[in-house]
Amino acid sequence: MTGWSIVLLLAGLVCLYFVMIMPHIFGKPDVAPFLGVYYAHRGLHDNKGGVPENSLSAFLLAVDEGYGIEMDVQLTKDEQVVVFHDNTLKRVCGLDAPVNSMTYEELKKLSLFGAKERIPLFSEVLGAVGGRVPLIVEIKMVDSRTRVCELADGILQNYAGRYCMESFHPLAVYWYKRHRPEIVRGQLSADFVKEDERETFPMWIVHHLLTNFITRPDFISYSHKGAGVWARKICRKLYRNLSVAWTIRSEEELWAAKEQFDLFIFEGFRPRKLID
Repeated sequence: MTGWSIVLLLAGLVCLYFVMIMPHIFGKPDVAPFLGVYYAHRGLHDNKGGVPENSLSAFLLAVDEGYGIEMDVQLTKDEQVVVFHDNTLKRVCGLDAPVNSMTYEELKKLSLFGAKERIPLFSEVLGAVGGRVPLIVEIKMVDSRTRVCELADGILQNYAGRYCMESFHPLAVYWYKRHRPEIVRGQLSADFVKEDERETFPMWIVHHLLTNFITRPDFISYSHKGAGVWARKICRKLYRNLSVAWTIRSEEELWAAKEQFDLFIFEGFRPRKLID
C-alpha cells in the first residue's frame, strides 16, 4: 500500500466517523420549550428523608419549586407503564426481583425506601404534573423489544404538557425517529469506564455515539464526567446539537460543566430556578 493510499484510507475513515456520529441536522423539532430551566433527577427527592426518587411527592415538590423533571419509565409483567429507574427492585424496595417479573398489583404493595410512597403509574405522574413544567422521559429497555415505547407513547399522546424522550438504548431512540419524529428525542450516553462500569462492546458503541447516523438524536444527554469525549464535543460544537449533562450533584460540578453543556439534570442540591 502506497503512502497516498494510506492517506486516502485514513481520510475516508475520518469522514465515515463524522457521518456515523452526526445527529439530527435538518428539519429538527423545536427544542426551545425545554431551555432555561434545570431538571430534577427523578424528581426533587430525598431518599433518606421520606421523599423517595421517582415518587409522586418528589415530582410534586419539583413542580412547586419550578424545576423541570427527569423520570424513568418501564414495563411491568402485565404491561403497565410505571415510573421506576432500576431494572430490579432490590436497591429501592428491598426485593431482589426484576421489575418486569411482577404485575402492577404486586408492585403496589412495595414501598420506596421504606416511605409511604409507592411505585406510581406513568399516567398518575403525568396527571399530577399537569403540564406545569417540562419533562425529560427516559425510556428503560432491558432488551431489544420496543413495547415500552409504544405504550408510553400512547399515554403521552393524551398529555398536553411539554416533554421529550431519551434512552441509553438506541432502538428506543430509533423507534421515536420512525414513529414520532415530531417528538424531541435524545441519546443517553457516558464514558462508562468513568462511571465505574465494565464497558462491553455495545456500551463502547453508545459511549462514542456511533449509532447517531441511525437514530439522529435531537440532543445528546451525556454524563458530565465524560464532557471531554470527542464525539459529544463534535456533536455540540460542529453540529450545534443540544448537549444535556447528567447528573450534577453540587454547585461546583454545575459551574465546571457550564461551558461544556446547555441543559443540566441535577440531584442533591437546589440550583437557581433558571439557567443563567
